[in-house]
Amino acid sequence: MKKKHLLFALFCSGLLSCTAPTATQQLAGDILADQSFHTVDSMARAVIRSGFNAGSGYSQIWARDMNTFIEVACEESNPSDLRNAILLFFALQQPNDEMIDGYVLKTDFNWGDDHPYYSDAAPDHVAFKNTVETDQESSLIHIVGKYIRKTGDTSILNEVVAGRTVYDRMVGMIDYLMKERYSEQYGLLYGAMTADWGDVQPNDDFGCDMNELSDPAIDVYDNAMFIIALDFMQEMTADNVDKTRWKELRQHIAANTRKHLWDEQRQKFIPHIYLEKSPIPEGFNELDVHYHGGTAIAIEAGLLSPEEIAVVNAQMLENVRLSGMPSIGLTLYPTYPEGFFRGGMSKPYIYQNGGDWTWFGGRMIQQLIANGMVKEAYEEVRPMIDRVIKNQGFYEWYGKGGVPSGSGHFKGSAGVLAKAIEMFNQWSEENK
Repeated sequence: MKKKHLLFALFCSGLLSCTAPTATQQLAGDILADQSFHTVDSMARAVIRSGFNAGSGYSQIWARDMNTFIEVACEESNPSDLRNAILLFFALQQPNDEMIDGYVLKTDFNWGDDHPYYSDAAPDHVAFKNTVETDQESSLIHIVGKYIRKTGDTSILNEVVAGRTVYDRMVGMIDYLMKERYSEQYGLLYGAMTADWGDVQPNDDFGCDMNELSDPAIDVYDNAMFIIALDFMQEMTADNVDKTRWKELRQHIAANTRKHLWDEQRQKFIPHIYLEKSPIPEGFNELDVHYHGGTAIAIEAGLLSPEEIAVVNAQMLENVRLSGMPSIGLTLYPTYPEGFFRGGMSKPYIYQNGGDWTWFGGRMIQQLIANGMVKEAYEEVRPMIDRVIKNQGFYEWYGKGGVPSGSGHFKGSAGVLAKAIEMFNQWSEENK
């Protein structure tokens, strides 16, 4: 009997089959066995198969939204339809090379907009743009780059739209930004003051158009989006002169983002640099505000070290605790004071003023996975997964108490969660 015990001990000491799984293997196994991931992924893909519009309640196709579900759409949609939907953006590009936010059939253009955009190259459509933001050109470049990565269809770059190739039109978009939205003083892009990545300014009732009431401001979100776009531009050209141009411009924007927007003492990005006057009311210190969405995109742009990613993630979790909101999808914390923004957004924790958006929280989850913080990502994605199942939908944003609001089938939310789940599964397969 003793001999058998000895042989068994020797066998177990020499073979993996008798050892307990490591913490990494255990986590990988838990993720692969998580049925809620399978459920939410299946629901997300069904939502994205329904079309390229932003979601229920939206007939429009938006670039900033499509950017976050394009990869899943490449897997779930008709390739020809998707390609045509992308090309239609370029058909609606303006003569000054400005890119639109999105478009809709003229028959569905049924909301008040003082500044519609038209193009002879797309006679059946009307376009629109929330000009307080500066992410539209970058978003479309991301879309094309991700589409090519997923499909291998590089021919789209040479597709001629209204006399110019798609690649040339993207070059024009960058030229537009550098001409119309570039601050020579700081070496960074600017837009109007909004809440983090939001597209509503505080100074007028409509809030989406840059005008005489706007406060020109630099933020991390716009510049991080631009940096990622420049990375895609390097991928999408074989021309060494262009490659060098995009690389040098990327380095320039990245260095200035760190120099002017990263607060070393607070270990966070400052919300804004104001090029003219500041709209912030007396007694409110905007430097205390954490911008969760812009920070997630900054991580995607490679602007933070692993140590800094861990710090800002801990800050986000503390902000969630202090706010009482459901997840790190919390837009910002602390919120802007009541009455600073107009309309419903004037109240804290409403819409972009502190609402909880899976659309951006899911992108932070993706970045935690990409940077090796998979355990943290798995814990922090839980509220986002659970509320999809509870509410049977991908709501646009959540208010206090986890109350679902906005579009019930918001494709941005579906897209970021489906991509995060794909990243979780890929990591788990490699580490099980």
